[in-house]
Amino acid sequence: MRPKQAKWRATLLSGAAIALGLAATGVAAEEKPEGHGDSPAAQYVYSATTVGEIDVELPGRKPGDPVMTQSEFNKAATLYFERCAGCHGVLRKGATGKPLTTDITRENGFEYLRDFITYGSPAGMPNWGTSGEMTEEEIDMMARYILLEPPEPPQFGLEKMKATWQVIVPPEERPTEKMNDIAIDKLMSVTLRDAGQVALIDGDSYEIVKIFDTGYAVHISRMSASGRYLFTIGRDAKVNMIDLWMEEPSTVATIDTGLEARSVETSKFEGWEDKYAIAGTYWPPQYVIMDGDTLEPLKIKSTRGMTVDTQEYHPEPRVAAIVASHYNPEFIVNIKETGKIQLVDYSDIENLKVTEIEAERFLHDGGFDSSGRYFITAANARNKLVVIDTKEGKLVDIVDSQGMTPHPGRGANIDHPEHGPVWATSHLGDASVSLIGTDPEGHPDKAWKVVQQLWAMGGGSLFVKTHPDSDHLYVDAPLNPAAEVSGSIAVFNTADLTAEDPEYKVLPIAEWAAIAEGQPRVVQGEFNKQGDEIWFSVWNAKDKQSALVVVDDKTLELKKVIKDERLVTPTGKFNVYNTRKDVY
Repeated sequence: MRPKQAKWRATLLSGAAIALGLAATGVAAEEKPEGHGDSPAAQYVYSATTVGEIDVELPGRKPGDPVMTQSEFNKAATLYFERCAGCHGVLRKGATGKPLTTDITRENGFEYLRDFITYGSPAGMPNWGTSGEMTEEEIDMMARYILLEPPEPPQFGLEKMKATWQVIVPPEERPTEKMNDIAIDKLMSVTLRDAGQVALIDGDSYEIVKIFDTGYAVHISRMSASGRYLFTIGRDAKVNMIDLWMEEPSTVATIDTGLEARSVETSKFEGWEDKYAIAGTYWPPQYVIMDGDTLEPLKIKSTRGMTVDTQEYHPEPRVAAIVASHYNPEFIVNIKETGKIQLVDYSDIENLKVTEIEAERFLHDGGFDSSGRYFITAANARNKLVVIDTKEGKLVDIVDSQGMTPHPGRGANIDHPEHGPVWATSHLGDASVSLIGTDPEGHPDKAWKVVQQLWAMGGGSLFVKTHPDSDHLYVDAPLNPAAEVSGSIAVFNTADLTAEDPEYKVLPIAEWAAIAEGQPRVVQGEFNKQGDEIWFSVWNAKDKQSALVVVDDKTLELKKVIKDERLVTPTGKFNVYNTRKDVY
């Protein structure tokens, strides 16, 4: 029996005894851990202390407030940024994750919050306690922290950006041709999340070419259209520009674009290759267009505004996915909380033209269909998929994903034996994988509909992956609280999708990695350029061993385990060629 779709419902607990209960459970501030302040994560001091201007003070205590020291408050704020803000928002108004405003948290109460942080849920909330990623003391502190009003970080405008902007190697001092023998298109850019680094790994030898210091918890790596420059953006909004043509690939420019971020992209339209880069931030809610050679900030655009449904003002509409159109000189910018998609015309940034498409709230990630014309993106908290025609610059459709909290990454394009070209997304909230028809000319009756649902291992999936030369669809579930699920991958044979109830094969990736300690989570498959092998991150706690596992796509057998003490918390992986060409 396949699992049925079920809605996540929080059990409401009485918050009447918050003051007494928390006063009894208050813990003393922890001793400063060895090395604290040296790592990129530790260097994030919440709010304005990030830019060295003011200190964030513990809110004035009111009746019923939990007992919390200033030291605990600062630690909890940093921990919230590292682990929670991405889903729940800096101001805790929610999106992918549920809102954590005090009216809700106080109704649930301390014990409920503590237990939920500890054990997680199959709907995608990580089990921070039982996985060992948070201590009991940290969980106690976090439960008290989210019963207090959130502090608001400062703004981050042009003056502050320019104060962080560095051109390490000016364009005139860079090589005019490739100066190394590295097979650039075969490189994998691998995020080393908690180390604040990215590793470049050779796709043939599996050897580490170089490790770069970057921002904390790099979210994505993106390639310039020419294939020369690699751009990374950290959760702390630091952008690195890496020149892969240099004798030894090196960072040539950096900039901080805000305090928290997820997205970076470069111009790809013919005639505009490498001209501009763009970065979107979670805080402040804005995006900045930069010079493609130097990262000089040229134009900052706020995303604050009215929501598409109630048309009420939202103070924190974060910038989620950004992709570059192949049909127009435009960046396609997802604005999460307001539910708007902006087509930003970069052909004249002094007279910037922005086409604003009203879509659906809580826009998150997404990617192109196999033709590269249609951008399909998840409004995950609304369980919707939005389709944009990037050639015509308009909304095509809003589709019910028929699952809970779609989270496709960039999705996966399959030539379905019955339905023709389809695009796939998995879900955080249940085990379903939805296939959406994407061929309005060849299969008009299938277009922009969920034509089939598959059932994988369980909720907590973040990414699906395939390749034009592969016969397989891979589905991860790293946020599932069950270790046997979060450590495995489900694989469907695309030739068998015509079956009434397609079966999947389970690959025990974490077991293959032979890691003795922790609860390693297997996340984000990424194909090599040739499309004959797929790489997975075995993501463990930062003080435990992690690994990369390479699988032969034809046989589904283990091909290589990459272990190195420098591979600290590997998560996202991006093949240079596939990223540059939008192959997925």
